[in-house]
Amino acid sequence: MELVIGNKLFSSWSLRPWLVLAAFDIPFSETMVVLRQADTAARIQAHSPSGKVPVLIDGDVVVWESLAIIEYLAERHPDRAIWSQDAKARAHARAISSEMHAGFQALRQACPMNLGKRFAPKDRGAGAQADIARIVALWADARARFGAGGPFLYGAFSAADAMYAPVVTRLDTYQIAVDDGTRRYMDAMLAHPAFVRWRTAALAETWAIDALEAGETVVEVFLKPAH
Repeated sequence: MELVIGNKLFSSWSLRPWLVLAAFDIPFSETMVVLRQADTAARIQAHSPSGKVPVLIDGDVVVWESLAIIEYLAERHPDRAIWSQDAKARAHARAISSEMHAGFQALRQACPMNLGKRFAPKDRGAGAQADIARIVALWADARARFGAGGPFLYGAFSAADAMYAPVVTRLDTYQIAVDDGTRRYMDAMLAHPAFVRWRTAALAETWAIDALEAGETVVEVFLKPAH
């Protein structure tokens, strides 16, 4: 399998299926296309019929859209428990994952994923705040109903955690105030070995997207110094 992704500092949609592949030890190779370059569109189009990343190539099967890729992986590897094996938990996880895939536009626009820096808190707008409140409520409900077996949304790490991982990074990067239970879940996600691998690679990147930082006050930089 080959997963075509954007650069890891910023490509939130690429992170989602990459985490599933890495966390569940599914062998794959990756091809990175650096975003917002002169040749970006042409390079992506060579792999992806949608003209977007990520895209999974498995022989003559091509799957685009993060959630569709994750569903394909779950079908190809039923032994990996990518979704919870409990039917009620699985239904709940698919519902909140679909909500993530389709929604929360205000939060995405106000707080683009940026793993390289941390920014000062500020008012992110009513729409983003409403999105955050809904997400925190979804996480709390999943943890209360299905999370007794571990620190993740449904106990063990699953596709739902991969779908929400970029949101975890956003709440951390932009220093969004959250309750203690939400923070514990975030810390578990940020410490997951697969996410640590992604972030380590991201912090070695040298490509910047300055427009994503407009209006922000940088309080911490995690990027490795350029040599």
